[in-house]
Amino acid sequence: MPQSDRALSSPSRSAHQTRATSTGASGREPRSPPLASYRASTQHVFLLLLAFRIVNALTLRTFFQPDEYFQSLEPAWQIAFGRDSGAWITWEWRNQLRSSLHPAIFAGVYRVAASLASLCRLSLPVRAELLIAAPKVIQALFAALLDCYTWKLTERVYGRGSRTALVALALSVCSPWQWFCSTRTLSNCLETTLTTIAVYYWPWRWPGLSNVSQNAGNAPRDGKRQDQNKQSAKQNLEGSVFQLRVSLLLAAVACILRPTNLLIWLCISIPTLWRGSTPQSYVLIREILFCGSAVLACAALLDRLYYGIWSLPPLRFLYFNVAQSLAVFYGRNRPDYYLTEGLPLLLTTALPFAIVGTWQALRGTNKFPHQNALSRSVPKHLAYTILLVTFSMSLISHKEVRFLYPLLPILHLLSAPPISSLFPSPLPSSRKAILAILLLLNLLIAGYTSQVHQRGVIDVLAYLRHKHETAVSGNDNMYRNTTVGFLMPCHSTPWRSHLNHPGIEAWALTCEPPLEVPLSQRSHYLDEADQFYNSPGPVQWLEQNMEDREAIRVSGSRTQRHWARLNKAAVEGAGKGGKRAWPQNLVFFEALEGIMQSVLEGTGYRECWRGFNSHWHDDRRRTGDVVVWCWGGN
Repeated sequence: MPQSDRALSSPSRSAHQTRATSTGASGREPRSPPLASYRASTQHVFLLLLAFRIVNALTLRTFFQPDEYFQSLEPAWQIAFGRDSGAWITWEWRNQLRSSLHPAIFAGVYRVAASLASLCRLSLPVRAELLIAAPKVIQALFAALLDCYTWKLTERVYGRGSRTALVALALSVCSPWQWFCSTRTLSNCLETTLTTIAVYYWPWRWPGLSNVSQNAGNAPRDGKRQDQNKQSAKQNLEGSVFQLRVSLLLAAVACILRPTNLLIWLCISIPTLWRGSTPQSYVLIREILFCGSAVLACAALLDRLYYGIWSLPPLRFLYFNVAQSLAVFYGRNRPDYYLTEGLPLLLTTALPFAIVGTWQALRGTNKFPHQNALSRSVPKHLAYTILLVTFSMSLISHKEVRFLYPLLPILHLLSAPPISSLFPSPLPSSRKAILAILLLLNLLIAGYTSQVHQRGVIDVLAYLRHKHETAVSGNDNMYRNTTVGFLMPCHSTPWRSHLNHPGIEAWALTCEPPLEVPLSQRSHYLDEADQFYNSPGPVQWLEQNMEDREAIRVSGSRTQRHWARLNKAAVEGAGKGGKRAWPQNLVFFEALEGIMQSVLEGTGYRECWRGFNSHWHDDRRRTGDVVVWCWGGN
């Protein structure tokens, strides 16, 4: 039980400070549960949330962002199984832009899962499924902590056992974005969890020491009473240092993972320093330096072990993406993107309530029967944090919805009071209908995005993996390797984390940024994927980069013995004349099918698998099904 919660429930506090502050429209006060009962209920809630998120993680079937794999699971696979394990290491890792802290977590998970598979002598398919599921279960743990601390943070602000806190928990659990994103292995997801826990442990009672001041003002002003108040303030300050350290350590790790997280902590810490007393400011600055240095030193040591040289990835990240403007290579967005697209996608049906809640917090018009200092000051502080961070992030050209993800728990906290007021207990029939419609919309959005939209790029890897397992389990020792070529926009599918087996040797179109190209010439730069699709185009690219098609004519002599002799050098492009050898399997989107039919007409390639991917896509190159053509048709 955090010390701040014990302070809130202390009998020495005044009555209006220990009561719950959100009771819905009925105005009734919930009674704060006993400490032992509260701890037990919190543990039960967390276990339910953990089970819920494990189901969430294991049933997720769709693709969202390449970083889910290429910035976490691929380097983790390399750490766990070695540099020759077939992991795809992107340019960010080759240039020390990323901290190894995040993939190190999953590397440990991979090693444990692999050891367990060896100990239990699991079959090849079962071992692969275990290695795919293990990171998902760990990420489900982080997601459950996010839900739990969203609830606990709201309780800390609006009162333990309050209806508003339960509403915030319901918002997190029923959020389509949370179902779609929280169990993915993106660094943004762990960043959000760490930020929410850190905000919970932040010393929100420090500014002005309002409780002590109010008690002092109501008491007789004798010397003994003043001494007692000073002693109480000193004990409160010293007793909360542990929580402050927890908060700052987690915040520092979040900033190492995503340097832009620093914006949130500038918005939170600067007002605390400004409003705090001299002893408070001294303690805060001291702890910031201590915790920040400790985390930075540990991260630098870990990166030294991974990269082999001393490096500071957060600074290199800012230098490459901001100073060198490489982030815009992956897309530019309008200045109003976060207001018109980002926040609506994050909040979905909670958007109107978040707007109302933020407005009420800024104006201080939240209507609660029993307010305390926290329910008045914290929402306002967090509302300003949301506005300032959103505005600052809008100044950066490259924008993505997930960059605002750490703000979502705070937005749920601010959305909870308006929802609690709109849906009082007991609910009238008309409000029940509105609530049912909102929940149904959330369910439809969550189901479509997690089970339907962009599932083909995940399913195709399961097909290739199972095909390879079937070949390896047979008696034909000639057919040990499975070769695959992905003619898709770069990073359209996961890689080694889902291909899994070292016998699956694959290549794909790349999209390396123009690191060595001057700024004045970058507008004309085309990566490999751009060259394939735009200039010179698919037909000429295949002629220039692939071996002569005569080798794969129906009348040719390609047999399984030939495929068995294909080595990794050929797969990576060291074929005749530096050209790539034709693989056993070609994977591409339906949008390319007409061109592939004309180019490979008369060859031994035939369609052997097709999987639905999406009804629509904002990238025309990724429209339609995912198609696999196999040489020989199997």
